[in-house]
Amino acid sequence: MDAASLRKEYTRTGLNMADVDPDPIVQFHAWFEETLTADLHEPNAMIVATATTEGRPSARTVLLKGYDQRGFVFYTNYEGRKAGELEANPACALLFYWGELERQVRIEGHANRLSDDESDAYFTSRPRGSRLGAWASEQSRPVEDRSVLEERVRALEAEYESREVPRPPFWGGYRVEPEVIEFWQGRENRLHDRLVYQRTGGGWRVERLQP
Repeated sequence: MDAASLRKEYTRTGLNMADVDPDPIVQFHAWFEETLTADLHEPNAMIVATATTEGRPSARTVLLKGYDQRGFVFYTNYEGRKAGELEANPACALLFYWGELERQVRIEGHANRLSDDESDAYFTSRPRGSRLGAWASEQSRPVEDRSVLEERVRALEAEYESREVPRPPFWGGYRVEPEVIEFWQGRENRLHDRLVYQRTGGGWRVERLQP
């Protein structure tokens, strides 16, 4: 089938200025709770887009692990490509796409590392296999074969057989502090609803964008 012939009409609901919360984090929470009720597959999956200081972009999917008024949290290897770009250029963007609900949320902001205590607390909550995997993987670097990684994991299992697996010093979290948050609701005839919040001093300004 030709990709150009693929079409889907959006008919679920609309998004009105009078119905949204003046605080975008509260509005995000309401939408996120609806994804949980709808039992979507990994509703916390989000695209993280970063760029080098020269403006060369890259994007990948990670999992949201927390959010509040301070921002949106995810965890990664600090020696991988995304972290390297964030350290040099903390400006980034996030994108949630919830196709079954015909919705997406787009976020622009700046990323900052979490404290060691915050990263330690989350790392301890991870399954043991995931903790060993964090030690085993030199993220974004070439490897000759998957067996190399599997052998590292076996060695780590032996090393930590009778003790807890600590957080690697090269692994931890980022919090993306939002400056722009856009809520998108699909509508008929591609006349989608787009409401964008922009930070203004101590508050937020919300306005409707044309599709």
